[in-house]
Amino acid sequence: MNTKHSILANKLAATHYLTDGGLETVLIFHQNLDLPEFAAFDLLSSPQGEQTLYNYYTDYLAIAKQYGLGFILEAPTWRANADWATKLGYTQADTEEANRKAIALMERLRDKHSDIGSVLISGNMGPRGDGYVADAKMTVAQAEQYHRAQISVFADCKVDLVSAVTLNYYEEAMGIALAAKALGMPLVISFTVETDGHLPSGQPLADAIEQLDKNTGQYPAYYMINCAHPTHFEQTVQQAGRWRHRIKGIRGNASKCSHAELDEAETLDDGNPVELAQDYKRLQQYLPNLKVFGGCCGTDHRHVAKIAQACLL
Repeated sequence: MNTKHSILANKLAATHYLTDGGLETVLIFHQNLDLPEFAAFDLLSSPQGEQTLYNYYTDYLAIAKQYGLGFILEAPTWRANADWATKLGYTQADTEEANRKAIALMERLRDKHSDIGSVLISGNMGPRGDGYVADAKMTVAQAEQYHRAQISVFADCKVDLVSAVTLNYYEEAMGIALAAKALGMPLVISFTVETDGHLPSGQPLADAIEQLDKNTGQYPAYYMINCAHPTHFEQTVQQAGRWRHRIKGIRGNASKCSHAELDEAETLDDGNPVELAQDYKRLQQYLPNLKVFGGCCGTDHRHVAKIAQACLL
């Protein structure tokens, strides 16, 4: 275990962490912004857009300060990989610069909120393809080569970890893990699941975690589940197995709708923040090592505040 891994492990052991909610859905539905390809990083191309992102994170940092919790700043770089950036007209150099600008913004936020006990910066990564559909699968080797470019940029920046979220099949997660391991970057793997608790590829969540751990020597610092409502995977995490102890973070959706239903939705389903918080609280009895709490599609600072109150106070 290298120094970065040891530091991250010690910080996670010392306190619980909040993170943000559904960045893209907040920007689109609450702030009425045009967000082509769901790419929040594109806002960094203007001072106004950069300020919008700065203000967005400030709401969540205030919650962490209020309750004496740590905070993980997830950079707005979920779509900042080659294929998605190319659709927006970015060159490779443009894409690298956007990732660097995103981390620089996270540094500004951390410096401004130095009164919060522990603030970590995460280089956030998303899938090469659709987050909801496991189509056009890559091999492990293809995924390692593809995602290495973004991880390399993060490795040159002041990030504490890399978080690959909304992954929906094993091979892409494995490729990312190998790239992160080769670059010595602490890594979080976050899978999304369907309403039956399985990955969109059809693989059971437990199998994906166990297979990845076996084939990487347990390289990921921990696992998360994101972009699914807690009721979609509550029964899954009740199943016995040490794999449950590897899950340390939840970023659930506000809506109980399936991925297919969310894809077709024209209005935002923001659920009920109090009920969602209680759903999170039930998960704690099955996932004893939960340390990171945030939200995904449809959630905002209201949901994260209620989750903090229900689970961490």
